[in-house]
Amino acid sequence: MPFELRIALRYLVARRKQAFISLISAISVLGVTVGVMAVLVALALMTGLQTEIHSRILGTTAHVYIFRNVRESIVDYRGIIEKVRRLPGVTDAAPVIYGKGMLVGAGGSAFVTLKGIVPSMERRVTDLARQIEEGRLESLEESTGGVAPILLGRDLALTLGVELGDVVALIVPEGRLSPMGMLPSRVSFRAAGIVRTDLHEFDAEWAYLPLSQMQRLFEGGEDRAGQIEVRLKDVYAVNRASEAIMEALGPDYLTHDWSQLNRSLFTALWLEKIAIGITIGLIVMVAALNIVATLVLMVMEKHKDIAILVSMGASRGAITRIFMLQGTVIGAAGTIVGACAGWLLSGVLDHYRLIRVPADVYQVSYVPFTLTPRDAVIVIAAALITCFLATIYPAREAARLDPAEAIRYE
Repeated sequence: MPFELRIALRYLVARRKQAFISLISAISVLGVTVGVMAVLVALALMTGLQTEIHSRILGTTAHVYIFRNVRESIVDYRGIIEKVRRLPGVTDAAPVIYGKGMLVGAGGSAFVTLKGIVPSMERRVTDLARQIEEGRLESLEESTGGVAPILLGRDLALTLGVELGDVVALIVPEGRLSPMGMLPSRVSFRAAGIVRTDLHEFDAEWAYLPLSQMQRLFEGGEDRAGQIEVRLKDVYAVNRASEAIMEALGPDYLTHDWSQLNRSLFTALWLEKIAIGITIGLIVMVAALNIVATLVLMVMEKHKDIAILVSMGASRGAITRIFMLQGTVIGAAGTIVGACAGWLLSGVLDHYRLIRVPADVYQVSYVPFTLTPRDAVIVIAAALITCFLATIYPAREAARLDPAEAIRYE
């Protein structure tokens, strides 16, 4: 072991009459520990929130949407689907129709977003089949007693006071012409399933109907599709896939992808992660100032020892290294303990789901914690570099000490 490191470690464990120095060193280690732990937990919180929302949104919605560049429905949607399926990177495609309406149940009413789907095709584009908590997706293809089926979001079913098999009334603005003007249509549906996505917006406001029923309500009974959903093999290749789709279909069609639909949400989450990381990272800066104070006190306390070492032939560089190593050991100890504590705390918070958040704001009811190796490496490296930089000034001041002046009055 180099003698500089041996002396640095010995100085960290002071004798009884110099116990105050050891206490200050312990406080410095604790400061670095708390700072690193807090930053890691904060980054794990925001990363987990982003990852969870990202995965749930991609499971509930398609990767790319195709629609006409004018306010018209797609007539030859079957031919377009076959053409899109042949494009590289495309897994599958399915027709959909979106609309707005109001559902009335035994316990209340609610305005909803309606989505008309073909069950056998929808299961290859989204994860809707796996998100059905009660019933099954194929129920949309079955009609009982002349009443068409409908799938309801879990929170929407609670709002309406509806259970599986109950009948609800759907009111849509596209209706029939009467002497008093246009009257809304009112159609009865049977609750054939309950959908749970764990995304508040979808569970509280969405309902799923057979495509044929949506065509009767919004397309005048004509066999058309409002949009075409596309699922990709690589969710991050949406730009390349969108360009290929528009090139294959021509100028009459446009595309929209999941990143554009949710850009504001993910941008806000990213800004929150950066802001929280910087704000809590200031704790590490405060801990670094404690290291400066500790080393300054150590230099004042050990001025006689420094003078003796210089008189015995120790170079100025060796004196500098002694105190730089001392501060670096303090920073490294605090960083290692803080990293382990942050990893452990993140795991406990994630496993037991201890942090709850408003679902209507963040879309999820609890905060998952995901600590990525990249974030951990950045935080640990930044903490070590900060602590190392904090040692430079006190160490250089110790090296400038004049041994004759230091021992003159001893």
